[in-house]
Amino acid sequence: MGGRQVLAARRLLTGALDGAPPEHELVAAARSVVAELGAPDLLLELITELASGEGDPEACARLSYRHVLGFDKLLLIDGGPRQMLRAHVWHPGAGAIGKEDIHNHRSPLASHVVRGRLAMELYEVGDDGISAARYAESLAERSADWVLEPAGPARLRLTHVGQYAAGSSYALPAHTLHRAWCDTDEPTVTLFLETGAERRAHTDVFTAAGPHPGAVAKVPLSTAEYLAALGELAERLRTP
Repeated sequence: MGGRQVLAARRLLTGALDGAPPEHELVAAARSVVAELGAPDLLLELITELASGEGDPEACARLSYRHVLGFDKLLLIDGGPRQMLRAHVWHPGAGAIGKEDIHNHRSPLASHVVRGRLAMELYEVGDDGISAARYAESLAERSADWVLEPAGPARLRLTHVGQYAAGSSYALPAHTLHRAWCDTDEPTVTLFLETGAERRAHTDVFTAAGPHPGAVAKVPLSTAEYLAALGELAERLRTP
């Protein structure tokens, strides 16, 4: 089910990412794919097609929401646990519960900056560095809400600081600890891909900004809200 651009994107994702390659090969392939699909003209065609109702807007809307880290998360292609392609719209200065969180992911990821600029920091757990509270983050059994279980204190060492402007891409193994945020006065748009045959049961979340609530509600978009968000994103991509 889907129009020409949706089917072409699915074929590209499946052809590049199927199988079970070692994680470093999967990360490299994911970065290549997301850079290709994130080319502004190609992405605009895909978003425009999806905004017209192609694909499966009802199912994608149920997995689209304002993320706890403060960006709009719009599912574009649902390839099951192996391939989830999303558009992220990062708003400058967005207040969010987890905006300062350092975290990793359930599976390898790749991201391509389409508009704007992201700043990112990488960290590792060590004996020195900043003090932080550690949580094990998982999904609630009967809902998609985030559940955060305290896992004790930790210290994190900053290992890398980078800026990613429009046209640049990055990819990270699942366990990589990082923090990213919009680094411009205008919203930043990224194309984001999580991939991998196996997903971790939980992620690690670290915060130095005080204790987290035990659970954070994940409120999905309605189908109408999802299609409207895609329409707004298409207009943003058309603007020089």
